[in-house]
Amino acid sequence: MSSEPQNTDTPPVHHTWPAQGARRFGVVNWIGLWTLYLREVRRFWKVVFQTVGAPVVTTLLFLAIFSLALGSLRPDIGGTPFTNYLAPGLVIMAMLQNAFANTSSSLLIGKVQGNVVDILMPPLSAGELTTAIALGGLTRGLVVGVFTFLGMTFFVDFTLSNIWAVLYFAVSGSLLMSFMGMLVGIWAEKFDHMQAITNFIITPLTFLSGTFYSVEQLPEPAQIFSSFNPFFYMIDGFRYGFIGQPEGNLLVGVLLLAGLNIILWISCYIMFDRGYRIKA
Repeated sequence: MSSEPQNTDTPPVHHTWPAQGARRFGVVNWIGLWTLYLREVRRFWKVVFQTVGAPVVTTLLFLAIFSLALGSLRPDIGGTPFTNYLAPGLVIMAMLQNAFANTSSSLLIGKVQGNVVDILMPPLSAGELTTAIALGGLTRGLVVGVFTFLGMTFFVDFTLSNIWAVLYFAVSGSLLMSFMGMLVGIWAEKFDHMQAITNFIITPLTFLSGTFYSVEQLPEPAQIFSSFNPFFYMIDGFRYGFIGQPEGNLLVGVLLLAGLNIILWISCYIMFDRGYRIKA
């Protein structure tokens, strides 16, 4: 039986593998970004009574204490009843604190439990990681704000004066706190570190920014301090959307929040890109 001669001159087959770090998802991995965002949302929604219900109840208790116990003793502020002045500040205070808590706890828990690798291994760039996690914190802040607002409508007669201010300062303020939470979550190595930032920086700056009072009633040095407090511009701008009377410069607040969000996004991007305290 004859057999055909073998061709020994066939050139070897060279397998060309994608270069390390090569992307096959276009400029932005939209599927991965959306998936990580959904993960962050479902993470807090799975325990919604703890992450949303508890902050809403706590904020309503603040409203009850200050309006029912002290409301009749407090004069109007700029012609606005004290309860109507107080309520918007409480709403955005809850939004800011929960946007911060969502991103900081997500990253820190991942580091402590050792599953932060779940978000580092997929083909996601530092920018996509930063954006998806930040949007998750923003979503929790807005959800808490919506439910807190709805709960307060039973006790407060809200009037919308400038819807753009309500939306802009709610979104930009929550996004800023989401970025801050990411920075703390990446930097912190244990829960004590995160609690220290929350108790000694975030909470005091929130309470001392005009949430419960008008900064115009403060001594001049305290008013000057408030003008350097970004929380003041978040709360003042959001409250302006309801009562139509700002205490600070709205343009300064708009530009300040926009600038800080850009700076914080870049900071988070750099930390993810370098693997600061999240990569061995």
